Amino acid sequence: MNGDARRTHILARLEKATAPVSASALAEACGVSRQVIVQDIALLRAQGMEISSHARGYVLVKSRAVSRVFKVLHTDEDVERELNLIVDLGGTVEDVFVYHKVYGEVHAPMGIHTRLQVRRFLKDIAEGKSSLLKNVTAGYHYHTIVADSKETLALIEQALREGGFLAPLQAYEPTQLSGGVM
Repeated sequence: MNGDARRTHILARLEKATAPVSASALAEACGVSRQVIVQDIALLRAQGMEISSHARGYVLVKSRAVSRVFKVLHTDEDVERELNLIVDLGGTVEDVFVYHKVYGEVHAPMGIHTRLQVRRFLKDIAEGKSSLLKNVTAGYHYHTIVADSKETLALIEQALREGGFLAPLQAYEPTQLSGGVM
């Protein structure tokens, strides 16, 4: 398979995927090395394809109408409830970030849009691969949520509020976050 055919195959696979696709899986399907796939992804990005990298592989970012940042606060035990609430209402948890008084904003991509992905994320945390980023700021953190409409984001906001997850901005936090924070 030549480069153009391979990149077409990669795009088709990413478009159909419901979870991140690893470079190794793409390499095996295309009969090339993982490094060739990494280069192909770079070329696709240079052509304007929005492909995000996650711990479990690549995700083609599908055009979505709206996104919003929510500041939230909860315990470790409430992570599953918070994430499931968002994905059940049609949202994608694009990232998690904290605003640290010394380090500034610290971001981590998530790309979670299904309950299965929530379970996998929590399994990785439980197995000690890492700890929750929110714990460096006493539980306060932010999520960029992407959805198909403002109405969906409004439903997510309402559910987060009713669930007791939304948190107010503090004086030291950047004001540009206030547009999406409740």
